[in-house]
Amino acid sequence: MTSSADTPVEQTVKDDWEKAVSYRITDEDIERARLLLGVDTASKTREYIQTATLDNIRNFAHGCGNDNPLHCDPDYARRTRWGSVIAPGMMAGVINAPMLGDPVDPELKARTKSLFRGIHVFVSGSTWDWHRPIFPGDTLFSYGGEETLEVKPSEFAGRSVIQVSRNVKVNQRGEVVGVYRVLRVLTERKTAAKKRKYLDIKPATYTDADIAEIDRIYEAEKVQGPQKRYWEDVKVGDGLGTMAKGPLTVTDVICFHAGGYGFVPYAPTVGRLAYKNRKRIAPFYVKNQNGVPDVAQRLHWDDRWAQAIGNPMAYDYAVMRENYFYHYLTDWCGDDGIVTHVHDEIRKFSYMGDTQLITGQIVGKREEDGLRLVDVSAQFTNQRGEVTVKATASIALPSRTAGLPLHPPPPRELQQRTAQMMARHWELAGGSR
Repeated sequence: MTSSADTPVEQTVKDDWEKAVSYRITDEDIERARLLLGVDTASKTREYIQTATLDNIRNFAHGCGNDNPLHCDPDYARRTRWGSVIAPGMMAGVINAPMLGDPVDPELKARTKSLFRGIHVFVSGSTWDWHRPIFPGDTLFSYGGEETLEVKPSEFAGRSVIQVSRNVKVNQRGEVVGVYRVLRVLTERKTAAKKRKYLDIKPATYTDADIAEIDRIYEAEKVQGPQKRYWEDVKVGDGLGTMAKGPLTVTDVICFHAGGYGFVPYAPTVGRLAYKNRKRIAPFYVKNQNGVPDVAQRLHWDDRWAQAIGNPMAYDYAVMRENYFYHYLTDWCGDDGIVTHVHDEIRKFSYMGDTQLITGQIVGKREEDGLRLVDVSAQFTNQRGEVTVKATASIALPSRTAGLPLHPPPPRELQQRTAQMMARHWELAGGSR
């Protein structure tokens, strides 16, 4: 019922927010979701970026705060071993052209329609394995599906569902570029909103001296670039230096989107496109304080909506910090090194105003499949002294005796499966390439 203090707009907003947090994780949805485990499908998603270009590679790198000339300066990159600008490896996650493939079994599609409708999703970590660089002119396709599903208690939101999906990224030549596994946590918005633990966190404030200290770290950051970092010259226990990211602002989120992060198939859209999107996925749109339907993902820039589901303020996308980690690694290893593997676990939110310091060290050296590899352990620490990300990586470095490293080949079974998927794609496309 409307109180005397509520205007009609305020009441409709309250009703919409109450509806938005009313959706529940059901046993039925969990069992239906299990039907999709191990089912590979061609991704028909048309991302903002379908084909890599000099411009969108540079814009993506800049959207992550990455000014490495290997990604941004064609004249510089032409003189490297690659002979061209190459994309940051993680850009494979935002490049996608529709892949044609056989449809999902109609019965399975019907039984799994509208899974976890209105349930909130957090990205809580990912794993990447890279097998090819991305050059300007490369078009990427993908296929994959759900690998695992686990139901467990959640500190933040009662019962949660943990899903891991696998996406195989393939270029127009049928080569596996990378395999991207994403860990997602599905939670009930209403349950999360009742948790008060995080609401005591106050926005960070900075003095001029604080900003000067962060600037000092930025000033000291070094891009290894053309100077070879040889495998023989590094040792276990060596540090990789410190990189700063922040303080986090809404502008950072905007730049990340502008760089190519489209959040497809949900996708922030404008005007008539937003209207069509709202008809397609109505639960994803929740009225703002002015009574206007807006995307639920605005918790990344709208404090009020973030607070409505149990957070003290807006926060970043987890994938932003994953890209920051890749930037950290490639600044260290130089143009001739290759990041072959990354795994990260997002331990805490990064709220507006938070500053992240990335530090890491070498924890292992090994030789595998002709590559000279170093294993790295790293973490992100915010200005409150909290570890927000734990991460590991493997990097192939140049060797004084073995020369420059190559990307590791994909497993044979994966390459065979990819060849089948791409053959079917070109068959359905009429054989045109």
